[in-house]
Amino acid sequence: MRNLNLDQLQTLIAIADLGTFAAAAQALHLAPPTVSLHIKELESRLHAELVVRGRRQAELTPAGEALVQEGRKLLAASDDLIERVRRCASGLEGRVRVGVSAGVSTRLLPLMLETLSRQSPGVEVKLEAVGSADAMLRLKAGTLDMAIVASPQPAVAEIRLTPWRNDPMVALLPSSWQAPQRVTPEWLASRRWASFAPATQMHGLISAWFGQAGFHPRPFLTLTYPGALKSLAAASQSAALLPLEEVEELRDSPHVQIRHLQPALMRPMAVAHRNSPAPGKALESVLQVLAEFAQDGGPGA
Repeated sequence: MRNLNLDQLQTLIAIADLGTFAAAAQALHLAPPTVSLHIKELESRLHAELVVRGRRQAELTPAGEALVQEGRKLLAASDDLIERVRRCASGLEGRVRVGVSAGVSTRLLPLMLETLSRQSPGVEVKLEAVGSADAMLRLKAGTLDMAIVASPQPAVAEIRLTPWRNDPMVALLPSSWQAPQRVTPEWLASRRWASFAPATQMHGLISAWFGQAGFHPRPFLTLTYPGALKSLAAASQSAALLPLEEVEELRDSPHVQIRHLQPALMRPMAVAHRNSPAPGKALESVLQVLAEFAQDGGPGA
């Protein structure tokens, strides 16, 4: 069997996304007969019916759905390859695909990217929001180049883990609340507090902090992004447990107050990447910048 034609594959995906041959033709700037020919040749090559034309809409067969699902990955890989060749040809260093989990500070990320741009202007970073466990799987599969993940992580063959930061967690409270100098699980358990989504390791970290003190309260709300949690405290809706690094800029805010936790709770993070003796100049540049922002923090005073 001959190799798949990526243009024909893109046509099938356009039909799946837009619903009709005519809409796909318009979006791809192709003549309608060309769209029909692409599908006919794909079906002939695969010896399978891929699309059923309805009166109003085209529908994929199970074989067509399978091809579209995997075909999206092929097109994305093709785009990455073309971009990499272009960058090499133009003298740029390359692109690094970086996975970041929900717990990574939204304050640190812009600072790190700014430093990278200044030190290595030829390196492009493509950030992807991905959970720590999924990031480890994607590193092994080769669809990410590196990731900032919650620590510890189970060992994965060929993946190198380097401790990065160990930031203290704090309680961000509405300014109107009468709060102790240090927030305990017992004090917070009887009040409204928000947390990260259950699928994240941050959620597990906070739950364990309550559990070790004998409390198992349910959060008022669970969210994915730190910024949303901060806004709840600023709006006097609830408390939020966040890394200190994430709320540093709010120290002088009249809307919130920051309290350290008792017992202290730390958020360890690690940098993960494929364990290669020659990781490449672009990846080395990103790793060097991350090393500049590394920190082994301790409980705040």
